[in-house]
Amino acid sequence: MPSLPKALLLALPLSVSTAALATDYDYPFQDPDLPNEERIDDLITCMTLEEKVDLMGFVPGIPRLDVKYTRISEGYHGVAQGGPSNWGKRNPTPTTQFPQAYGLAATWDPALISRVSANQATEVRYLYQSPKYQRSGLVVMAPNADLARDPRWGRTEEVYGEDPFLTGTLAAAFASGLAGDHPRYLKATSLLKHFLANSNEDDRFFSSSDFDERLWREYYAKPFEMAIRDGGARSMMAAYNAINGTPAHVHPMLRDIVMGEWGLDGTICTDGGGLAHLVNQHKTYPDLPTATAACIKAGINLFLDNHTQAALDAVEQSLVTEAEIDDVIRGRIRLFLDLGLLDPPELVPYSNIGHEPGLEPWELPETHAFVREVTRKSIVLLKNENNILPLDPSKINSVAIVGPLANTTLLDWYSGTPPYAIPPRDGIEGYANSGPFPSPAKFGSNWVADMSDTALEVAASRDVAIVVVGNHPESNAGWGVVTSPSEGKEAVDRQEIILQPDQEEFIQKVYAANPNTIVVLVSNFPYAMPWAAENAPAIVHITHASQEQGNALADVLFGDYNPGGKTVQTWPKSLDQLPPMMDYDIRRGRTYMYSQHEPQYPFGYGLSYTTFELSKLKAPKKLKADATATIKVRVANTGERDGDEVVQLYVRYPNSKVERPSKQLKGFQRVTVPAGKSVTGEIPLKAADLAYWNVDTQSWTVEPGPVELLLGTSSADSDLTLQATVTIVD
Repeated sequence: MPSLPKALLLALPLSVSTAALATDYDYPFQDPDLPNEERIDDLITCMTLEEKVDLMGFVPGIPRLDVKYTRISEGYHGVAQGGPSNWGKRNPTPTTQFPQAYGLAATWDPALISRVSANQATEVRYLYQSPKYQRSGLVVMAPNADLARDPRWGRTEEVYGEDPFLTGTLAAAFASGLAGDHPRYLKATSLLKHFLANSNEDDRFFSSSDFDERLWREYYAKPFEMAIRDGGARSMMAAYNAINGTPAHVHPMLRDIVMGEWGLDGTICTDGGGLAHLVNQHKTYPDLPTATAACIKAGINLFLDNHTQAALDAVEQSLVTEAEIDDVIRGRIRLFLDLGLLDPPELVPYSNIGHEPGLEPWELPETHAFVREVTRKSIVLLKNENNILPLDPSKINSVAIVGPLANTTLLDWYSGTPPYAIPPRDGIEGYANSGPFPSPAKFGSNWVADMSDTALEVAASRDVAIVVVGNHPESNAGWGVVTSPSEGKEAVDRQEIILQPDQEEFIQKVYAANPNTIVVLVSNFPYAMPWAAENAPAIVHITHASQEQGNALADVLFGDYNPGGKTVQTWPKSLDQLPPMMDYDIRRGRTYMYSQHEPQYPFGYGLSYTTFELSKLKAPKKLKADATATIKVRVANTGERDGDEVVQLYVRYPNSKVERPSKQLKGFQRVTVPAGKSVTGEIPLKAADLAYWNVDTQSWTVEPGPVELLLGTSSADSDLTLQATVTIVD
């Protein structure tokens, strides 16, 4: 029975004490008025060793103590309770599916990302609490805050790109949206993947990611730090790989930095199989009890492995003490308290989700409209020669839709099952049949979803040919198997970055048959497309998995929406522009910060159907080392269509005492500007964000002196049109 409100306690007769009221609870940990740490102390004293060990695994709770826990769930771009990996097991449940994380990042819109994760938080609460489902979990294994330092990495689809500031900003936004805005209770909570420097799939179970301390702090760890400190992420997953020879699962960084410095106070878990890999792959420990003890001492409090007997044996063999287990499970219990799982439902503001009448969350029309909005914002216009796009319905009588991905919406390993899916063909046909075309009926049948001669005949006979190519997120093959060297996925890195040769050859044939050819690249990787980049009139990029993929694509192709997405990774021209895959020292020519090559498409690049001009840059002359400045810039839309532009702020350090990047993203803002109008973009610049990690003092150091500010619309020097200098002062 819950305690009475404090206001009512004041009105009770003096003969009724709060001590007497405490008898309403079987245990003190059940009293929501007690401080959390006292509740944790009490619950731990009530638990047996076996229950404590169970708490570090997948358990429904402790029935003996009437304690209910929550499982974890996948959710990079929508709650996963189905999909190709069958997260729903025997009973898949539909859930809202947004573009892949790589596409979400292409929006360059943190507020939008927070809305996406807030939607997911509602759906995991609904699935967890609804009497109809009672599944899923409130700890969402997302986002992936790893960095896509190399486009060959098989899991590029899961992340927000190559830049630590962009990735950290979006990861913090995602974590914040999941948490909600209640001062006491979390709506759901984020479990970040995979700490740290986990960006190779080949040999990932035993390989070591090697780099210096400054790169650890400034590059690889920075997005995780931002997600925890700025976004309130409460959990993370350790990576399979080692860091400079020490497996991530037992690395001192977990306790010393993640918990000690950054203050993470929830869950740190193994990756699936990670415990056994310490013995069988890394060969760091002789047996599972020893490995389990080492994980617990490092701060691991959730095992995605069969750990129970190993943990009990570790205690019996004095490899770890019960007191050390008590210490590590505090974070698990603390998180359950903050989710409201040990409190009366009437105190938890989210407890009604799943119990209210009406449509299920993924059935709501406003949810479908929101997915369409997000998907449109994720689309990147890579090329638009002679303004062939947008297509003008008043000038077109027929369109051909051809190519291997024309009639399908593909899901990835971490997708759920969408309630519906609209592939490119359906979206384009639906747009035409809605009325703007002179001959909708004629338009409606002009599609061939392959690369056959029939497809070429159809392309040749129509006014415009839309050829839809790209990759298959699962490579249309089993675990660990791909069908092309250019394909990659979890457990497999790409060996090539070129578009599959048969697809680029098909684009050439379509273009020869119809010079009005639009290439739609549906992919979760950058692709080198030398012929298409040079010759195709237009190229549009969109990622997989969105249930509104086709509708959003049609909106962009026909001009109902002006694309404003930007690349989140450097797109190389060829494999020759990349360092060796296992070279984790990005200073040797990796990412826009250090590459000396001209890319096919630079980081932060994307076109629009209108034109923008930046002017009137305003920045302070001086900035104190502990202050924040607001950088202002006038963004004028000089074209005839409303549109979005992403203003990007890069910095250089001309007098730095240490090696710095050639340029470094430190701020951005996506702004909507009506045609013929202008708006003022405002980008905050924290002096603290300009710091480097000082190895000698083991601290962040903001150097006094000049910092060059470069504003533009991509990372390419030619696009960095405005420059100023601000001097950092003590």
